[in-house]
Amino acid sequence: MEQARYAARREHLREIMRREGLDALIVSHPANRFYLSGFELHDSQCNESSGCLIILQNGKDWLCTDSRYEEAAAEHWDRERVFIYKGPSAEEIRSLLKDRVSGRIGFEAAIVSHDFVTRLEPGLALEAADGLVEELRVIKDEAEVRLMEESAKLNHQLMEWLPSILTAGNTEAKIAWSIEKFFREHGATENSFSPIVAKDAHAALPHYNPFEEPHGPTEITPNCLILVDVGARLNHYCSDQTRTFWVGDRPEKRFLDMLNAVREAQRKAIAAIRPGMTGKEAWQTAVDSFAASGKEKAFTHSLGHGVGLETHEEPRLSPRSEKPLKPGMIVTVEPGLYYPGWGGARWEYMVVVEEDGCRVL
Repeated sequence: MEQARYAARREHLREIMRREGLDALIVSHPANRFYLSGFELHDSQCNESSGCLIILQNGKDWLCTDSRYEEAAAEHWDRERVFIYKGPSAEEIRSLLKDRVSGRIGFEAAIVSHDFVTRLEPGLALEAADGLVEELRVIKDEAEVRLMEESAKLNHQLMEWLPSILTAGNTEAKIAWSIEKFFREHGATENSFSPIVAKDAHAALPHYNPFEEPHGPTEITPNCLILVDVGARLNHYCSDQTRTFWVGDRPEKRFLDMLNAVREAQRKAIAAIRPGMTGKEAWQTAVDSFAASGKEKAFTHSLGHGVGLETHEEPRLSPRSEKPLKPGMIVTVEPGLYYPGWGGARWEYMVVVEEDGCRVL
């Protein structure tokens, strides 16, 4: 069943390649490679690659990798069409292509290095062809939506458990580590990103890192705010959720005003999101909501982003996104307000766009 799903995706990709006039496409992005084959969702680090796929119009595709991954590749691919390079990958892949493709060959320019392309190019008609696999990935099928629901469900479980460790004397870093352990102990293979646990003024930094606090561990104190943004990878698919908590029984009025404004902006955005709306229009609903109380200048980032095999993928709910939303897209809705030196708040759900609006996962 899984192999049939991957094969069907490759056939859909071939249709896009024909539209673009490509005879072949070199797929190097790890998430794209996995989406089309089931092979290796991650590369070990940015200067190493587990390999690439070569998608050909004639259907005789190749999975290219090195000897470390030969047996793993054979679990997902016809062994006769696994190409093992033993020397410099670019030169050996070039030899493979020169014997089989005479026309235009696309490659993912945003992923591979200039050095790789320079060594690959001699004798080949290469051209940048980014975003073709992502065009397929942006619409989740029913099976993917179910997997995303399971990943979101685990994140909801985490958020229900979390207040039990948001206690005075604990630290941001210890809480973040406890979150990582919770996800792993409940079936996740990893976090989808490093947990953000930010107390008071640290919450004004949207991507604060609790493990790199330069002045030592930050302890939780009575009557403080804590922003927590976390996600898990479950069955390959990511979750991403944020909540902002008050620790103690005397929440400040400005905290309550800020949090209420954030949640109202989110409510209005979720009520508005539907097919045909652009990412910019979705973002504007949150801006308008904040503007009603004079808080719009403290909303400093986009409203949300796509989630799937990667934590951040298309589409974007930002002032620069003119693309219309479509059924099957899954995006975060995460308005926030940030006040440097004091604190901030963000509240985030993932939603799937449906025919008549959107649904919270």
